[in-house]
Amino acid sequence: MYIVYIRLFCFYNMVHKGIVVMRVSIEFIFRILGAVTGVFIGAILGQELSYYFSGTAESYAFLFGLLGFLAGLILTPYITIRPMRYITRQLITMPPERLAAIIIGLFIGLMAAALLSLPLALLGSPFRQVLPLAVAFVFCYLGVVIMVARQQDLKSFLTSLRMPQGSGTQSNGSSPQEQYILLDTSVIIDGRIADIGKTGFIRDTLLVPNFILSELQYIADSPDPLRRGRGRLGLEILTNLQNEAPIPTKITDMDVSEVRDADSKLVALAKHLHCPILTNDYNLNRVAELQGVPVLNINDLANAVKVNMLPGEELTVKIIQEGREPGQGVGFLQDGTMVVVEDGSPLLNKTLSVTVTKVLQTSAGRMIFART
Repeated sequence: MYIVYIRLFCFYNMVHKGIVVMRVSIEFIFRILGAVTGVFIGAILGQELSYYFSGTAESYAFLFGLLGFLAGLILTPYITIRPMRYITRQLITMPPERLAAIIIGLFIGLMAAALLSLPLALLGSPFRQVLPLAVAFVFCYLGVVIMVARQQDLKSFLTSLRMPQGSGTQSNGSSPQEQYILLDTSVIIDGRIADIGKTGFIRDTLLVPNFILSELQYIADSPDPLRRGRGRLGLEILTNLQNEAPIPTKITDMDVSEVRDADSKLVALAKHLHCPILTNDYNLNRVAELQGVPVLNINDLANAVKVNMLPGEELTVKIIQEGREPGQGVGFLQDGTMVVVEDGSPLLNKTLSVTVTKVLQTSAGRMIFART
C-alpha cells in the first residue's frame, strides 16, 4: 500500500514539475493513427502488386502492410505535428509587418489567379485542369515575395492611415501610442534602474511581464541566502519604481506560450511590442541583437557617463590595496573607476594627489594608470 502511495506521489510531482508533457502524448497518438493508416495503404498496395508478380495476395498485403505500419509509426510526426510546431514558432516570433505582408500577398495572388481561372477553364484538356492550379501557385508566390520585399513601405502606409504624419496626437485627440521598455530580471536585481528612473532620463513606460516577476519571486524563495537576498532586493526595487519613480512601471500578463525560458519569451514579446529590452545579461544582449531587438544595457550607460581623464591631469585618490605588480597601489574613484598608482603600495590607506599617465578602456570598464 505504501508503494502505491509513493508511486502516486512521484507521478503527481512529475506532472506538477512539467515532466509529463502533453505534446508527447499527442505525438504518440499521431504515430498510432499514422501506423494504422499505413497498414491499410500498404495492404491495398500489396494486393495491387500481387497481380503483376508471382505470389499470393495475402502475403503481399501482409508484407506491405507491415512496411506501412513501420513507416507510419516512424514518419508521421515528421509530416504532421513537427512541421506544424515549426510553422507555429515562426509565426509567433515573426514581426507583425512581415506576417501582414505575407497575408496580403497571398490574398492578392489568389484574387489574380481567380480572375485568370475563368478564361483558362475554356482551354482543352489537360490544360484546363493543370493551368489554373499552376497560375494560382505562381501568383501567390509572386504576391508574397513582392509584399515581403516592400513590407516597410506597407508598414509606413498603414501607419499613415492610422495616424496622420506630422500630428502629435491621434485623430480622436487622444495622446500618442504608449511606448514601453521591457525589464529583465538582471536589471531589476542590479538596482541602478531605480536611480536612473528618478533622474528623468527615461520617459517610456517600464513594463515587467508576469514571467519575469515569477522568476524574481522564485529567486526570492531560494534556499541560498545570497540568491534569496538578491531576489528580495529586486522586489523592493520594483516597489520603489512603482511608488517613487516619476516614470510609470506596469506589470503585464502578456506571455508567449510557445516559448519556455524567460529570455526567449522576453525577446519574442519585445518583437511583438516593437520595444527595447533593458538588461545587464550579456547572453540576452547578444541573442536580442541577433534577432533585431534593440537592447539598453546599463553597464554600457555607466561606462559612457564616466569622466574622461587625459594624460597629465591630476586627481585625488585613496590607496586602499596593493596592485598586481610590485610597488603598485590601487584606488577607486567615486564612479568605480580603478586607478593604478606606480610606487603607491608604501602609501596604503592614504589619500594623495596623482598625475594620470595612461587611460585604458577594457570590456570590464575604464582603468587609469597614474604616478605620484
